[in-house]
Amino acid sequence: MKEGPDISHIAALIGDPARANILTALMDGRALTASELAEEAGVGLSTASGHLSKLAEAELIAPRKSGRHKYFNLADAEVAGVLEALMGLAARRGATRVRTGPRDAQMQVARVCYNHLAGRMGVQMYSSLIGRRLLAETGEDVALTDTGRMFATGFGIDLAALETGRTRLCRTCLDWSERRNHLAGSLGRAMLTRMEEQGWMRRDPGSRAVLLSEKGKAAFAAAFPET
Repeated sequence: MKEGPDISHIAALIGDPARANILTALMDGRALTASELAEEAGVGLSTASGHLSKLAEAELIAPRKSGRHKYFNLADAEVAGVLEALMGLAARRGATRVRTGPRDAQMQVARVCYNHLAGRMGVQMYSSLIGRRLLAETGEDVALTDTGRMFATGFGIDLAALETGRTRLCRTCLDWSERRNHLAGSLGRAMLTRMEEQGWMRRDPGSRAVLLSEKGKAAFAAAFPET
């Protein structure tokens, strides 16, 4: 028997069309019920339950109960990162859906990736922070500079609270549509939340797309100018 990690098991779980639809439906960070995920997967509830059991057993998703209902999330940011990378590979190899529409175009402009901002606007935000030396890259690692900490605090981010959590403050995530990095980690999540709180953007119901208000377009351009 070959030694080392067995990618075939994980690949087979992700590769099933219904399970792939379930996983990508959870990429916007929401917790969904089995019924909602069955609809996303295009299968019956009993079939979806079987898929969910397999994904939970492999620790790709995390179930949790709230009252009488059971909800499902992606297990963690590592799973989300793998899915985002696979989306990029599929797009580059021409493995895309035949039907496209306004939501597809908007998702390339701005979308939720697990719990942070992705698409052209996510890449612009990251590039702006790097170009203005608010973030510093060291190899594969990225961190806030002292100036960056001042910027984040002024933006309304409670860095002390974020740094007490288990999630890394700053992570990079390779954007599937732009093929460049956007900002993940607890800071990426907090930045998206803060922009939603200020009314700059809102999530498109039933989609991972993020829609910007006119106020938000101007405010985003001012806060994260292209460098």
